[in-house]
Amino acid sequence: MLYLITGVAGFIGAKTAQFALDNGVKIIGIDNINNYYSPIIKIHRLEELKKYQNFTFIKGDIEDKVILETIFKSNKIDAVINLAARAGVRYSLINPFIYASTNYIGTLNLLDLMRQFNVSKYVMASTSSIYSGSPMPFKESASVNQPISPYAASKKAAELIAYTYHHQFNLDVSIVRYFTVYGPSGRPDMSILRFIKWIDEQKPLVLYGDGSQSRDFTYIDDIALGTLLASKKKVGYEIINLGGGDNPIPINTLISKIEILLKKKALLDQKPFHSADVDSTWADITKAKKILNWEPKISLDEGLKKTVEWYYKNKSWLKEINFI
Repeated sequence: MLYLITGVAGFIGAKTAQFALDNGVKIIGIDNINNYYSPIIKIHRLEELKKYQNFTFIKGDIEDKVILETIFKSNKIDAVINLAARAGVRYSLINPFIYASTNYIGTLNLLDLMRQFNVSKYVMASTSSIYSGSPMPFKESASVNQPISPYAASKKAAELIAYTYHHQFNLDVSIVRYFTVYGPSGRPDMSILRFIKWIDEQKPLVLYGDGSQSRDFTYIDDIALGTLLASKKKVGYEIINLGGGDNPIPINTLISKIEILLKKKALLDQKPFHSADVDSTWADITKAKKILNWEPKISLDEGLKKTVEWYYKNKSWLKEINFI
């Protein structure tokens, strides 16, 4: 089997590629190594993947249909796992156009090339941010027609065009909606890794809101496994939540858990709650259990311990990274 994984230097892309390679799947990975957050950590992830004989890396952008067409022409691809995206709800208010071009046009490029080259299986990352205004726990059947950030709106658009290609051209589509992914080698713009670094270095921890807002935190290995399982199932068109599934954890509770692990207290720099953030997220994972036989294995306490251990092991070069 040969998979094309986009966004392969990303947090989820790299771990999904690793799991696939460990399972004997050949991987072509593409990533533009953009500087939304420090490329240092992306290069670190890539160096780990390059140790695999069956991994091929191509530096490129899914907005560039010429590069993509060359890949499809030169290889017999069995499935596409599209994890390339412009992420971050707050930054999407500052530069919404790149979210539309990457998350929608990039998706359209992939889908149309799949149609042309008879590649039938498509897995795409979506987001819990899409559920704004829906009752909890979030079910895939929710209408999700009230996105409050350009990021969420662009992901909704990508889901819709994927459905169109399923309906018109019989592509088999699995949309996996992720819930607050964390873990070793995580994104420095996401809460857990930057909270760890700020508390350890005794720098002010920037907190938007009063900390009562909550998230359904999901460990990276669980997310990667769920994504890989989705690539192996023929479903027609399905949207599947991949989340912790338990009651969401308040941010204040998260900070307390990290303080205990580090044996240090956080110095809080409290900011107003951001208009692009949702108050809480909580995944109903009934469909994931039924369709993929998937549920998370790593608890928040275990996942935080693994993340802190990774942070200490890699602390020397993490100092070079700006945790935005």
